[in-house]
Formats: sequence, structure tokens, C-alpha cells
Amino acid sequence: MNQDSIQVQFPEIIKDKITVFTMVYTHCPDICPMTTHNMFLVQEKLSENLKDKVKFVVISFDPNRDTPAVLKKFAEIREFGFDSWTLLSGDGQNTNEVMLKFGIKAIPADSSYDENGELSYNVIHTDRISLIDQEGKLRANYKGSTADLNMILEDIKYLGE
Repeated sequence: MNQDSIQVQFPEIIKDKITVFTMVYTHCPDICPMTTHNMFLVQEKLSENLKDKVKFVVISFDPNRDTPAVLKKFAEIREFGFDSWTLLSGDGQNTNEVMLKFGIKAIPADSSYDENGELSYNVIHTDRISLIDQEGKLRANYKGSTADLNMILEDIKYLGE
């Protein structure tokens, strides 16, 4: 389901697009916000001739908490435009399939309950931005929170020519 609660098929939604992709969870206190911000900065620095060729996709590996509404709010706060950004949440099985395909690891860490009795936990996870070409092939991985934005932009430019 995307941020508008519309069922979509991944990777079909990125067909014929250069895709900047990551997996996050919205309750993350550090790496995920830095990773998605780096993706946002890449988008801002894209040349005009590449803007329509690139899609930004974020998939949550915490679908129990990251409902489509939560993902939509996460994107709106960060001013991600839904014309080029898609945020996805799925069931456990399809989320695990995507994680396996892209080599993403996510392990729940210590948990506790907040004052409302709700389960609270963090997730130890892979810190990655991936670049996928127009044919759906993984072309490069970058450390998401500290990515070299110029390298990502050069790689996008290479794929876009």
C-alpha cells in the first residue's frame, strides 16, 4: 500500500525509471531521517533533464506501526512531493521478500511500553540507499546516512544519458 492507501506493485511502479530506494522505519531516531534527507538533497540537486526520469521510493520494514497514513505524514513533514516520491508499507511476507532481495537486515532491539501501554521499540538495521536502473536492476549501494551525494548524482547522470 502506498501513502494514499492504494495497493501498488513493487517493482512495477518503478518501471522505466531510475530509482533511488531505501528501507526505513518512521520511529527511527537517527539513521532513517538522515538517509531520507540525503535522498531529498539528491532530488534537489538533480539537473532539470533528469527530474522526470528519477523516482524516490521508501519502503518501511516496520509495517505494524508504519501504516499508509503514518508514512504520508512522515513524507509531508519532510516536504517529499508525491509526484516523484512513493512510500510503501506491506504485510510481513512481502516486506521480508523485498528485504531479502536487496540484502536489508532489520532486527528489533530492546522494547518497552510507553505511558499509554503501547509497545515501543527500536530496530537495528542496514543503513543504505540503493540505485536501481530503468530495467529494475540494482546498480549501486551507498551508506544512506553518510552518502556521498555527488557520487549518487554522477551515477544517476550516467544511467540517465
